[in-house]
Amino acid sequence: MGATFSGGVLGRANRRRGEIEAVIDGERRILCLTLSALAELETAFAVDDLTGLAMRFAEGRLKALDLARIIGAGLRGGGNLLSDEDVAAMSIEGGVPAYARVVADLLAATFGGEDDVVSSASGAPEVRRTSEVTAADAPGARGVVANP
Repeated sequence: MGATFSGGVLGRANRRRGEIEAVIDGERRILCLTLSALAELETAFAVDDLTGLAMRFAEGRLKALDLARIIGAGLRGGGNLLSDEDVAAMSIEGGVPAYARVVADLLAATFGGEDDVVSSASGAPEVRRTSEVTAADAPGARGVVANP
């Protein structure tokens, strides 16, 4: 089945609460970037606030470790007790593009850029900055997408 997202087949996640659902390591899981998860990411990415975090994500340059950190924080925010190391060892059908899609969908659910997440012809998330992120935009920064 691969990674399936809220609004799709699985349907347990509440998008209005910033939740998404994805099949990770063969299990349906809820991910959510709660305030605690966002604080964890602020520390991990060495930024001072949500604006800095949104701006960091808007750069569109994420490493594999970044993907694992974001997915890990989202899983923990969704009630899954997993470390970043656990997450890094997990698999998602579809490989790196699927990991990037999970991150893009999670960031869109959190920061409100749902309509800005697009897929290329191959199905991988396309790198696209649709707006500049400023202090006035955060935390509802639109156009925040992940770079595969």
